[in-house]
This record gives sequence, structure tokens and C-alpha cells, in this order.
Amino acid sequence: MSRFNALQIFWQGLAARERTGVALAATAVTVMLLWWLALSPALHTLALAQTQASQLETQLQTMHALQAQARALQAQPKMGHDEAVRALESSVRQRLGASAQFTLQGDRAMVTLKGVSAEALAQWLTLARVNARSVPIEARLQRSAVPAATANAAVANWDGSLVLGLPAR
Repeated sequence: MSRFNALQIFWQGLAARERTGVALAATAVTVMLLWWLALSPALHTLALAQTQASQLETQLQTMHALQAQARALQAQPKMGHDEAVRALESSVRQRLGASAQFTLQGDRAMVTLKGVSAEALAQWLTLARVNARSVPIEARLQRSAVPAATANAAVANWDGSLVLGLPAR
């Protein structure tokens, strides 16, 4: 006798009420398994997809802004070496003041920094890239030692040197 036949005999030996109970229990187990194995993971993935879609949209907007900025920089007219040097030297004096020294070495400019705030440095680097068409080639920066009496964890000051490339002559 096969197992299937034995199961059929067992099933027919049950009372109608017992068959209903077993059928309901089997249905409940099937529904729970279907929920745990198919529906719950799919709903979880759907919820994560919404969050990831918004994050990706934000990244896409950032990339479009950077693309527009790069195209604007590419569209600017070429700048001569002497004009770039003047623009860079002027930006060092205006933005960094006495905290920086500017020296020219051929097609490169060296800027030595002493206690420059991170915000001022970031703004100056943007101006150097846009106005003087120069980009950092080498940077050796360290956080300045701030006296304990004036220490502010939110403000970082930097010492060091930057070497920037200039347009060729």
C-alpha cells in the first residue's frame, strides 16, 4: 500500500468536523508560508525601493548640477598664463590675506598657508579654479594647533602648502 493510499484512508476515517479543522489548519499554514516566503520580502523590497529612489533622485540632481558647472567652465574662454597669475595672486590677497603667501615657479604657483579656515580655503579653491583656471596638483595640509583657550571644535584651521597648475604660456 502506498503512502498516498494510506493518507486517503486516514482522511476518510476522519469525521467531517475533523476534516474541516485539518483543512483550515493546512490553509492557515499555507497562507503563513506564502506570506513569509513571498509577500513579506516583496513588500519590504518595495518599501526600500521608495527610499532608494529618492536618494538616487537627489544624487542625479547633484550630478546634473556638477555637469552644468563643468560645461560652464569648459565654455569659458581660454586664459593666458599672465592673466591667470594675476587672477590667482589677486584671489590669494583678497580671500586669504596675510594667512597665505604666493610664489610663482614657472607654470606652477605655490601657496603657503598659515591658520586658514576651512571655509575660506574651500571658497578660495573654487575661485582659483573658476577665475584663474588653476587646479591643485599637490596639497600638503595639516590641521593647525589651536590654543586651548580659543579651541572651537566646529572651526578647523589649516597650515601647509598647495601647488596649483596654471595655463601654459
